Amino acid sequence: MAANTADGVLLLAKKLGGVVLILFGIIGIAVGLEYRTTGFSAGITGAGIVALIWGMALLALKIIRRNTS
Repeated sequence: MAANTADGVLLLAKKLGGVVLILFGIIGIAVGLEYRTTGFSAGITGAGIVALIWGMALLALKIIRRNTS
């Protein structure tokens, strides 16, 4: 288990950071698309997409590292 490794805190930070970035990404995309009625907000939508991709990448890296050992 990750809690027993020397870098367990780092793995927990990656997991929580990934989940938080995914949530911010989803919220950013939703808010950016909601502004479509008053004008599409490409900046907010783009930031949401970037946050979503980074969050998914952090979780994927954590899973890959766990499975290689």
